[in-house]
Amino acid sequence: MVPMKKILILLALISTGPVLKAQQVNYGSLNVMSYNIRYNNPADSVNAWPNRKEWVASLIKFHDTDILCIQEGLADQVDYLKTAIGFAVEGVGRDDGQRAGEFTAIYYNPSRFVKRASGNFWLSESPEVPSKGWDAAITRICTWIRLFDKVRKHEFYVFNTHYDHLGTVARYKSSQLLQTQIPLIAGEFPVILAGDLNVTPGTGAVDLIKTFLKDAREVSREPAYGPAGSFNGFKFDAPLKDRIDYIFTSKHFSVLKFGILSDSKDQRYPSDHLPVLARIRID
Repeated sequence: MVPMKKILILLALISTGPVLKAQQVNYGSLNVMSYNIRYNNPADSVNAWPNRKEWVASLIKFHDTDILCIQEGLADQVDYLKTAIGFAVEGVGRDDGQRAGEFTAIYYNPSRFVKRASGNFWLSESPEVPSKGWDAAITRICTWIRLFDKVRKHEFYVFNTHYDHLGTVARYKSSQLLQTQIPLIAGEFPVILAGDLNVTPGTGAVDLIKTFLKDAREVSREPAYGPAGSFNGFKFDAPLKDRIDYIFTSKHFSVLKFGILSDSKDQRYPSDHLPVLARIRID
């Protein structure tokens, strides 16, 4: 007869086995979100930032975001989110390299990550100074940060950008600039690139990025979640067919999950873009 104590031990091991396996699978993974939060425009009426800022912050926190890359945030929005979600943030206004104009800010959880370095460059022929490039309608910027992960003991880089909405040449040239700048800054370190590229998959600007980074949606181990498109224009009945918001990773990462999050309430969205979320892990 098997002693009762041994039976209880065996039952405990059996019951906790799947839990331990799940913990091992997710150990060290991190959730990266790219989110165009729509600039603070009073003309948006019911969709203006003061009416949705708490919603945006709660969405970010609910999805257990570890690293957040926003586009279109003005200084007051950047400051609000820093306090609301309790993260550290890096970035500058694109107009003057300080506080003027929209940010492509990068937020990170300071309890898990330590900043090693950070910087910015502009999407233009003069990337070291605030400037408008090629046929772009307005000034565009890319922010980057080098982080140390205290859980996995790895260092990696995050780049966040927002391509021009009109300049076809500027979008392609911006991808060429990233192709040059990313290895120049990051070297052989793992890289995450997030951003609103204002262009759909299959176009030259996106295809060029895919020659040196992986589209997280395409390489996700689990089928992509949510709609195909990421722009809604604050219209609840938008078809959501066109993806213009992206997360790319270098070969160092596995993409465990990918989704475009269509969170809504009262037939409204918290921004005119949907957030893009990828759970990734350095192998």
